[in-house]
Amino acid sequence: MLKAKIGKRVDPAVRKVLPFLFKRPIDPNLLTVIGTVICMASAVLFAFDLRLGACVLVLGGIFDLIDGAVARHHGSESDFGAFLDSTLDRLVDMGVLMGVLMFYARAGEPWLVLLVGWVLVASVMVSYSKARAERFVERFEGGMMERAERMGLVALGGLLGFMQPMLWIVAIGSTITVVQRFGLAYRAMTALEGTRETVAKHPSTSVP
Repeated sequence: MLKAKIGKRVDPAVRKVLPFLFKRPIDPNLLTVIGTVICMASAVLFAFDLRLGACVLVLGGIFDLIDGAVARHHGSESDFGAFLDSTLDRLVDMGVLMGVLMFYARAGEPWLVLLVGWVLVASVMVSYSKARAERFVERFEGGMMERAERMGLVALGGLLGFMQPMLWIVAIGSTITVVQRFGLAYRAMTALEGTRETVAKHPSTSVP
């Protein structure tokens, strides 16, 4: 939801703050990989220090803004770039949450380990439900808590020392988002099936 609202609006700010990235063509996929490596380093750090892990996660998250802005500026957007970005985002999501899970496991907090496990499963379901829906629906958006919100709250929780409340927010918000997406998928796919039935019964009917 946050990414959909901000989207390309951050591009001018990125160009203003980091103008050197736009002077010569840079492979946006390289920026995506660099950002992923930094975020995976934060996942390791989360297992030992939540605040330090959050700081590095924020740094890696900057690359998530930069790669898209660079690709759009140079007209180098590609299907593979979108695939790479989406796939590595899932890797980062799981890696970061595994790091947080390990932190609480090392601290001997089984209930917090369970909470992080809930967040991890719900986060995967949010992403997977969209991926599967787009197998049938051309464009599928919706839900109150997408990746930007989840990772933003985890980073904020680590930075401010309020990780447990943030995890509860992410767990509940992500679960609601999964339910929302099931509802959206049901309505969208039901509408598509209705359209197919209409075309099958009346082949000459023009359906927009």
